[in-house]
Amino acid sequence: MSNYVLGIDTSNYTTSVAVVDLDGNIILDKRQLLKVPMGKRGLRQSDALFQHINNIPILLNEIGKLKICGKIKGVCASSKPRPTLESYMPVFKASTSFGQTISNVLGCKYFECSHQENHIKAAIHSIDEQFDKKFLAIHISGGTTELLLVKRNSKLGYNIDIIGGTTDISIGQFLDRAGVKMGFDFPAGPRLDEIAFDSKMKLKEEIKMFAKNGEISLSGPETRICKLIEEKMDNEYISLLIFEYIIKGLSSMINYATKKYNMDKVILVGGVASSNFIKTHLNSRINDSTSIYFAKASHCTDNAIGSALIGAEAIFEEE
Repeated sequence: MSNYVLGIDTSNYTTSVAVVDLDGNIILDKRQLLKVPMGKRGLRQSDALFQHINNIPILLNEIGKLKICGKIKGVCASSKPRPTLESYMPVFKASTSFGQTISNVLGCKYFECSHQENHIKAAIHSIDEQFDKKFLAIHISGGTTELLLVKRNSKLGYNIDIIGGTTDISIGQFLDRAGVKMGFDFPAGPRLDEIAFDSKMKLKEEIKMFAKNGEISLSGPETRICKLIEEKMDNEYISLLIFEYIIKGLSSMINYATKKYNMDKVILVGGVASSNFIKTHLNSRINDSTSIYFAKASHCTDNAIGSALIGAEAIFEEE
């Protein structure tokens, strides 16, 4: 008879629960996007937390239908954005509060991981490739663009060092700010990606931005994009230009890190990593010796699969 682990993640964008067995098979994966008013670029923490509190019982009801509660041996909740002591965000109180309560009621083990570790674990799970104990990753999502040196933690999850990234706004913020200004719903990244990916247009300008030693700046590109939007430039041209800026920034970070750390594999994680444009065009801009790995789209966007897998791994190693 199989035993299971429940994962819970409550990010700024999505309420997520997942169940895996101790062999790493995904039994259940349920998510609910948070509702953002038209024209807004996100939610206040208090509003997001309130939605999580309403969403989690609905998602957990799906687990009840499986009739496996007596076989759940652990709960793993995402408790903060990054695996550092000072990392904190109120929305994750929903994840930890529900997680601890369920653990106490069921009398099972309780674990915590970070949202970033959840993303990395979920991404690796969907890729048919072995990663060393130390590897490179780029976390690109709504609020994060970080170049990472990742090491497996002997106890739980990962030790992660930030070795580069944006000096100002994240790639996700760049996409959402531009997309909302263009009149699209938040989050706007998927719509801009669709337009850019389908485009046959050729850009008329050179892609200029700060990109050096693993760091990039998107404030200049954002200013340029806002000017084009105000000038009523075609949405197709603007979308394509936005993603060309992103490709230039990502390729610069990758080429820097693989050379500096003498590594030839990089995994991209987070919601923006599901972009079809990035998947199609990034490889042609990086060193020939470097391999880029993308997770399945379902494992890029916010989820609780990684949290559940980290919990399952911890229980498996204890046994």
